[in-house]
Amino acid sequence: MWKTALFLIFTLIAVPILTFYYDEPLSSLQRDSLTTQFIVYGVAGLLCFVLSSITDNYSQVDKLWSVIPIPYVWIAAHYDDYSSRLVLMAILVTIWGVRLTYNFGRRGGYSLKFWTGEEDYRWSILRAKPGFEQKWKWVLFNFLFISAYQMALILMMTLPTVKATGSSMPLGIWDIVLSAVIIGLVIIEFVADHQQFQYQEKKHALKKDGKEMSNFYKVGFTHTGLWGYMRHPNYMAEQGIWIVFYFFSVIATGHWINWSIAGALLLVLLFKGSSDFSESISAKKYPEYGRYQKEVSRFLPIKKKFKL
Repeated sequence: MWKTALFLIFTLIAVPILTFYYDEPLSSLQRDSLTTQFIVYGVAGLLCFVLSSITDNYSQVDKLWSVIPIPYVWIAAHYDDYSSRLVLMAILVTIWGVRLTYNFGRRGGYSLKFWTGEEDYRWSILRAKPGFEQKWKWVLFNFLFISAYQMALILMMTLPTVKATGSSMPLGIWDIVLSAVIIGLVIIEFVADHQQFQYQEKKHALKKDGKEMSNFYKVGFTHTGLWGYMRHPNYMAEQGIWIVFYFFSVIATGHWINWSIAGALLLVLLFKGSSDFSESISAKKYPEYGRYQKEVSRFLPIKKKFKL
């Protein structure tokens, strides 16, 4: 895991530098917007590190994943004097954030004591792996990857708003098309998360009540609906949202490649690693998961539907 984390941290530094090198310099307006956003990032990242270290709950970044992009995009909109495109982009991110926050909250991710709440089960599994025997190694991992890297990635996902700042290109039909695609992907994400939530809630309720489970629930993992066509429909939609979001900066600048692409690229890398880790756990836990992996593609519906 250390190798994966270090690789991701390296890409976090290398990708923005490379993309920035082949793009136009920042305008003063863009620099001012980024400066404010970096301050928010620094405070939020440090808060996540401190709280996770004190409480031993390492899902502090998870709590902010759907929340903090909203102030980032509205900061950019403010510096662009609330131009039509920036307001549209900010509204889309707000819709995405509200939906994802709702899903995280109903799964027990939030609490009145905001530093508590349900922790992602993968962190405890990861801590037990070789390489983290000494506490200082986990503290360093928490600082560099969980807190600093992931919080930086969240900021970078919203960078197309900064790139679009100061654009003279008026709002047009392609902005509307991109907006419709993003809304469609948000709906897919909502449906996928809802299907998973309902399945897991029913499965755990049957276990708790000691009732006999049908094969549908005995298999252990969500495998019908969107999950019958893709192993991670929610991850697919999440990546798609931010890839499509990048194209607002393309419309605003007329450049197909610009430095704000870094966030979307790094998100794809993160989800590849995250899904690899999750699936390694599921394959050990559920006997049918290996067949599920063979019969159903990871992110795109290009194989046959999974059947028990």
